[in-house]
Amino acid sequence: MRDAPFSETEAELPGSASPRRALWWIILPLLAFAAAIAVLVSINPLARFNNGTPPVEDIAFERVILGSDGIRVLVRAGGSEPMTIAQVQVDDAYWQFTLDPPGPLARGSSAWIQVPFPWVLGEAHAINLVTNTGATFAHDIPVAVATPIATNSSLLSQAILGIFVGVVPVTIGLMFYPALRGVGRNGMNFLLAVTVGLLAFLMVDAIGDAFELAAESAAVFQGNAMVVLAAAASFLILMGIGRRNGAPKGLVLATYIAIGIGLHNFGEGLAIGAAFAAGAAGLGTFLVIGFTLHNVTEGIGIAAPILRERIALWTFAWLMLLAGGPAVLGLWIGSLAFAPQWSALALAIGAGAILQVIVEVTAMMRRREGPEGNGLFSPAIMSGLAAGAGFMYLTAMLVKI
Repeated sequence: MRDAPFSETEAELPGSASPRRALWWIILPLLAFAAAIAVLVSINPLARFNNGTPPVEDIAFERVILGSDGIRVLVRAGGSEPMTIAQVQVDDAYWQFTLDPPGPLARGSSAWIQVPFPWVLGEAHAINLVTNTGATFAHDIPVAVATPIATNSSLLSQAILGIFVGVVPVTIGLMFYPALRGVGRNGMNFLLAVTVGLLAFLMVDAIGDAFELAAESAAVFQGNAMVVLAAAASFLILMGIGRRNGAPKGLVLATYIAIGIGLHNFGEGLAIGAAFAAGAAGLGTFLVIGFTLHNVTEGIGIAAPILRERIALWTFAWLMLLAGGPAVLGLWIGSLAFAPQWSALALAIGAGAILQVIVEVTAMMRRREGPEGNGLFSPAIMSGLAAGAGFMYLTAMLVKI
């Protein structure tokens, strides 16, 4: 015997209710949740498990500023309960300190610690924070140097350095555009594959640096998960934007390449600026030349999708600034307001953008080959991939500090 078909007159589903009743179906579970929380707080069932063990405490050091008035440290709490900084040691000696804002640090909150310590230029110093429970948290200053302050002179010097690290190499790479326009089909495939190879190296490099910085951030930011989610979100958003009118090609694809490289150069600038502020590195002329050589291929990669198009001069200037300009901004922010979690986030977003470009350039190469070609495994493409990644790897040896 067949069952009779279901009729909405026999039972009314919540989804078929009127708008007012539907609103109650939203409010009801929220009220139930609030009631459950109120009961949990009132009866406190966890109290019976309290055997006197102190709460879990964690402190992340986000920034250290050395000035004429001593040492300022920006810390962020990540413990399970509000925590109180009771004492501050510098080089194993206790020092008076001020906390801004004063009082206990709630989970996820930050505060500046001011210590009137007479630091010595070029020497190493060790900071140790002691909480009221006796827990200690240490941070080392490997080389003490005065933290840069925002002056017209310092900003100009950092801008010049950022131009040589980011803008100049991209410009030099784009200058190969006239010479590359005469390449044949295999030459074009080779250049596009070089682009994919160098972008793949930049993506791996950015993800690695992002995970390192995420490990230095406060636990409340869930560094590794933040990096993965930010990279995935960046990739998916850009893929959605890029594919809204079909697969990007030509100038549109070159613009996406410039955006991805620009985000990576922004992260590179953050790292250089932070190293200067911490006194961890001194960039000599040889190292700046290394950065320039390392990034020259980026300009060639931007030019590859537009070799068959006639491009106005101002368009090249726009692509140059889009890819190289963020290095200047990154260097400013890194030297003046560095924080590991935000640097990790920026690098993760850049890695996601680079992955989107890799997918689009690879799709473009596949379309160019067509059914009659060798696909993505032709000698020109395979050698281009190896050349792009290999060049970036070898030149990276000049800039890793």
